[in-house]
Amino acid sequence: MSLSYLTPEFKVLRDYDKCINCKVCMRECSFEVHSYDEHLDKMVSNDMNCVNCQRCVVLCPTQALTIIKHPQTFKEHANWTYDAIRDIYRQAETGGVLLSSMGNDRPYPVYWDKMVINASQVTNPSIDPLREPIELRVYLGRKPDRIEIDENLNVKTKMPPQLKLETPIMFSAMSYGSISYNAHAALARAAEELGIFYNSGEGGLHKDFRKYGKNTIVQVASGRFGVDREYLNIAAAIEIKIGQGAKPGIGGHLPGEKVSEDISATRMIPPGSDAISPAPHHDIYSIEDLAQLIYALKEATDYQKPVGVKIAAVNNVAAIASGIARAGADYIAIDGFRGGTGAAPKRIRDNVGIPIEFAIAAVDARLRSEGIRHTISLVAAGSIRNSADIVKAIALGADAVYIGTAALIALGCHMCQKCYTGKCNWGIATQDPNLAKRLNPEIGYKRLVNLVQAWSHEIKEMLGGMGINDIESLKGNRLMLRGIGMTQKELDILGILAAGE
Repeated sequence: MSLSYLTPEFKVLRDYDKCINCKVCMRECSFEVHSYDEHLDKMVSNDMNCVNCQRCVVLCPTQALTIIKHPQTFKEHANWTYDAIRDIYRQAETGGVLLSSMGNDRPYPVYWDKMVINASQVTNPSIDPLREPIELRVYLGRKPDRIEIDENLNVKTKMPPQLKLETPIMFSAMSYGSISYNAHAALARAAEELGIFYNSGEGGLHKDFRKYGKNTIVQVASGRFGVDREYLNIAAAIEIKIGQGAKPGIGGHLPGEKVSEDISATRMIPPGSDAISPAPHHDIYSIEDLAQLIYALKEATDYQKPVGVKIAAVNNVAAIASGIARAGADYIAIDGFRGGTGAAPKRIRDNVGIPIEFAIAAVDARLRSEGIRHTISLVAAGSIRNSADIVKAIALGADAVYIGTAALIALGCHMCQKCYTGKCNWGIATQDPNLAKRLNPEIGYKRLVNLVQAWSHEIKEMLGGMGINDIESLKGNRLMLRGIGMTQKELDILGILAAGE
């Protein structure tokens, strides 16, 4: 079309008293916002291309740049908002499905922020984590109905395979293809140093990262990319990916232009071909089918690896989780509707699924009521933003959490939500070698280690404040939470009391 009704989302303000025409902004911007006008002898900006990734702002040596929300907008209307009108213009021009990245950014209630944590005072004194031990170690996996010991007090019961985490935090699934080689390298090395796990995602495991196998969870997704016997046996655990929070019921698509020789070898598909994950697993149409796949994976790994199942948080998640537990899974990862992603249809991302807070509470309550909570571990995912969110998730019933977006932000992500373009200026969500090298994995892994260590210390502080010296004692302990500004129905679903009760 010759005429576009779209206007810029952002405006680049340049202080020409500070700008020295060094062209750093032009070299650093993959979206081609900045250029040098020889006739005017100055740098100019194309606001229409700006996504507000702030790469130019951070690297400008004279701090000459500022990016603001563009003041040009539509007439105010409570129903027909700027975003609603802009989306219609975009689809009227392209005829395509709107794509977006990262998590749901609509102003739904964030229930983490409506819960507060209880604290000890006199009769149950608090604990000082600087002077007294507080245990954060967690074991994920099925637990036996009972423990038997011999006359020497040695455990006779054979334990199912477990994942040992030094702190209840793991790096969630992000495939090689959706994020860069350097991003994966940082995640894998940080997981090894921290004594936790990172998830390969559904794109297979690059040969260079197989040395981190003891700290790696590998996925078996509907596309079966990169899955073979070695891939399964080199990992610490296997995760069957059924769904994810950003796009429940939807498959995946890595465009052929991103399938380089390296990704081709990792995913076991021809170079340049589209990597399409079907929406369903074509061998799973019932809990019995899922049980068959779990059995097959355990057989293939000689029953040495925990097998988990990842699902999206949806309305009947408690019943689904009950079926998964009975199918023989060792853990369930539940991904809430704010979970991040490299690319998702915008309408699916913003309108499908439920908050992880409700999902974890409902699943934990259902499994306890059926007497099978001990048979499976729960991992909460979908916008875990800080250590307080982790404490609240565990009090609602989770054993541990996955973090994805938070980990990427630690690596430098500025949340411009353009991952699907492959033009990530921070070297994270890209396969462009010139952009990917902007992320130094040596620096990245140290930032991840710092983040998790800081959160772990804060978790100990909060546990100590509650008078609890072991993270296991917090699991499902909803008396440690109170709700503020919630309806009675919301409090009932979460299984917590209102503040003041």
